Amino acid sequence: MNEAEKVMRDVPLLTPQDHITKARQILRDDIYRELYIHNGERRLLGYIDITDVLRITDTRSNVTVEGFIKRAATVSPGGSLESIAQTLRSGTTDSVAVTDPQQMILGVALLSDIFPTLTTRNEIRGTVGEYMTRNAVTISFDAPLQKVYNLIVESGYTAFPVVRKRTVVGMVSRRDLLRERHVMRSLKNNAKTAVETIMTTPAVTISRDEQLSRAASDLVKHDISRIPVVEDEKIVGIIDRHDVLKALVIP
Repeated sequence: MNEAEKVMRDVPLLTPQDHITKARQILRDDIYRELYIHNGERRLLGYIDITDVLRITDTRSNVTVEGFIKRAATVSPGGSLESIAQTLRSGTTDSVAVTDPQQMILGVALLSDIFPTLTTRNEIRGTVGEYMTRNAVTISFDAPLQKVYNLIVESGYTAFPVVRKRTVVGMVSRRDLLRERHVMRSLKNNAKTAVETIMTTPAVTISRDEQLSRAASDLVKHDISRIPVVEDEKIVGIIDRHDVLKALVIP
C-alpha cells in the first residue's frame, strides 16, 4: 500500500445543499479544520473550512455550504508523504484530498498526521528567525471576542497570540471560537466577553535563535500548529507547520 493510502482518513463529506450548521457541528466535535464537498457520489467539488462556518453566527440557519466552496488541492493515492507535503506547502490548508483520476474522493490526508514523520525523516535547515513570520498580529487579553472574531474572518489567519503588554499569555484560535458553544451567542448579541475567557494557556514559545528542527519538535510534542517567537519575553514573530514545510529538504 502506498503512503497516501496508509495515512488517508475516511472523513465526513458534505454536499452543496447541506446546511452550514451541519458543517459547524462536525468541525466543532472532530479534529478537522476543513471539510470536503462532493456531488453526492464522492466526486470532489471543493472544500470549506472553520473560517467559513464562523461567518454564520446564527445557531440555527438555513444557509447552505454551497456559497462557501473553494477549490481543493489533491494528491493521488500512490503519492508519498513528501508529495503531500509539497502540495500542502504551496497552499494554506491543513489537509489535502486523496482522489482517483476521475476526481472521486478516496480519503483525506491531514498535515497533523504526517508532520511527525516528515520532520524526522527529512532534514530541516535553518533557524526559527529565518522562517518565522515577523510582525505577528496579536490581540490583547482583555479585548472583546468580537475583535478576534473580526480578525479571523477578515484576515484568514487561524490563530493569534494573546498578549498583555506584548508578553504572550496564551493563544486563541478559530477552534476556540467554535468549541465554546456560548461564543456564537456572545457574538450575535455583541456581548463584551473577553478573549482571556476562551484562550489556551500557557502558550508554548520559542526563541528566534533556536534551530527550526527544535520548533518542529515542539509542534509535534505539544500537538499545536503555531508557536509565538519571543525575545526578552516580548513577541517578535510566529512560526507554524507550514513554515517548517518550507524548510524541509525534500528529495
